[in-house]
Amino acid sequence: MQFKNLRGIREDRDIRQKEIAQYLNVSQNTYSQYETGVISLTAEVLIKLADYYNVSIDYLLDRTNNPKLHK
Repeated sequence: MQFKNLRGIREDRDIRQKEIAQYLNVSQNTYSQYETGVISLTAEVLIKLADYYNVSIDYLLDRTNNPKLHK
């Protein structure tokens, strides 16, 4: 399953896959496979990405179009 919001938020902020991969301590190829759904996102990776972008996990998983966190 491809995650359009995950790729979109990265591109909207002009961040390269390599930068996010370094933040997650994975290779650029691994991160690319997260975006395309070849490799499943773990809870740990989702939490790190949500914290990095300051958005909800539901947004990253395309379950909502609203990136705002609900607290």
